Amino acid sequence: MATKRLNKELLDISKNPPSPRCSAGPLNDDMFTWEGRIMGQVSICFVLMGQDGTPYAGGLFFLRITIPSDYPLKPPKVKFITKVYHLNINGQSGEICTALLKSHWSPALSIHKLLLSILSLLGCPNPDDPLDTDAAKLYESDRKQYDKTATEWTRKYAM
Repeated sequence: MATKRLNKELLDISKNPPSPRCSAGPLNDDMFTWEGRIMGQVSICFVLMGQDGTPYAGGLFFLRITIPSDYPLKPPKVKFITKVYHLNINGQSGEICTALLKSHWSPALSIHKLLLSILSLLGCPNPDDPLDTDAAKLYESDRKQYDKTATEWTRKYAM
């Protein structure tokens, strides 16, 4: 069941990418291990705040997507391979804090939708559900310094 579904999703992603800024596909022809790529971008959240782009603009971020054999009943495990400074992402392990990967997963979702969700999370952090509490505190207390640190990490690790 999982292989058939993954083949369909791969075909869908190749014909209709989630965004011009993200893509995914099997790593080394392993249908249960994919590599995702997300390019940092301008985000509506930042534009509304009067900023030109996110601190991730210009960066290329790699993800590892590990798909369980009982997919889509169980969610894939997704983590950033590229180091990223973000309050919902562990900068060392790459773990991502998003409900879609845990309690809000549904077999109706797909890797396509998951990539869009992660792309959105990069542009619009969720301070109510942080994974990196220090980054979340900085985000709340000194947004300029948070953005500066995220930009520095993007330049150092994603460019």
